[in-house]
Amino acid sequence: MTLPIAFSPRIAVIGAGPVGLSLALHAARLMPAAAVTVFDARPIDRDVGADPRTLALSLGSVQFLKRLRAWPAAAAQPITEVHVSQQPPTFPWGTPQVLLNALDEGVPMLGAVMRYGALLAPLQAAWLRLAERDPARLQSRFGTPVSALKRVTGGVEVDAGIAEPFDVAVVAEGGVFSEQARKAVRRDYGQTAWVGTVGIEAGRPATAFERFTRHGPAALLPLPPDGDGQQCAALVWCVSSSDDPVRDLDDAQRLAVLGTVFPPEAGRIVRLGPLKDFTLGMNAERTLVQGRTVRIGNAAQTLHPVAGQGLNLGLRDAASLVHALREAEASRIDSALRRVEWQRAPDRWSMIAVTDFLARSFTWQAPGLPAARGLALALLQSASPLKSALARQMMFGRR
Repeated sequence: MTLPIAFSPRIAVIGAGPVGLSLALHAARLMPAAAVTVFDARPIDRDVGADPRTLALSLGSVQFLKRLRAWPAAAAQPITEVHVSQQPPTFPWGTPQVLLNALDEGVPMLGAVMRYGALLAPLQAAWLRLAERDPARLQSRFGTPVSALKRVTGGVEVDAGIAEPFDVAVVAEGGVFSEQARKAVRRDYGQTAWVGTVGIEAGRPATAFERFTRHGPAALLPLPPDGDGQQCAALVWCVSSSDDPVRDLDDAQRLAVLGTVFPPEAGRIVRLGPLKDFTLGMNAERTLVQGRTVRIGNAAQTLHPVAGQGLNLGLRDAASLVHALREAEASRIDSALRRVEWQRAPDRWSMIAVTDFLARSFTWQAPGLPAARGLALALLQSASPLKSALARQMMFGRR
């Protein structure tokens, strides 16, 4: 009896950020016959662990990274509760709020928060170890920017100084909204996000706070304590770009204003680190797949941070793509990619729609809108099945 020959596609992964490296690791382990090459413009000796940006990871993303054996548990701060509320107007029964709790959902955590570098460094190390053990199949091209992708018969030609043919090219390059080329669906929200780290006293540990204000959404994401044992959190403070109440303030004034933004349960913000500003917008491709080129993560959709779901969406893109390729045969790779497009559409477009609606709602000036938003929060808090469904979607995406 003749055994079937394993499908051995050549896969190019362009962009060695968390999404690209996760896809490469997943493909290398689930598809032992596949040849995977990772391209990235940054040099291999750059210290990626020093990147201080903050990532919010859903429980589904944590589970996925654990399966990849690249989850840095010691650097992560679990989130066991999410507290969503609105600044006044209040109602006779108090401030509108929604509380999501891991115990209510029967899970150990709703997600986790960590530094970008704390996640990227172990992912890169895991990939390099794997590639070193199997150099004929797994290759790393760091310091090698890709200048062009060309559709050819039966695949994609990747030009990174030398043109090479691949069966599939996966574009997983990130980047912030203001620096990206225009995609098919783009919206500038006219908002700026000020991000940084704060020190907190008497806060609620392992709790993420999302606060709707008249200027825009603000969030505090719990971080591991600093070297002195002080409770810390990542701050995301979204305001109008045309009427920015943050830009012209000094640190003492910013600290004073922050004391009025979050609810008492968040604790007292006593220290404010340097803040960096980012222009906020939505920039999305209509389709993930164009021929044999697939875009995932920020290369497919850059979202407003109001729901904290951008990276999680990208990791789900990566997992779905690898499973589809694993089940494909050489003659069916195009249909497998079309299936990925179809399977990912509900999760992808529902998340794009939700974040777009929430972001744009802060630019609307209709009378009574804050009261309507507060009433919606109050109703959601009282409707346990709906609240649980929301928690599940935030943890695992739309299934």
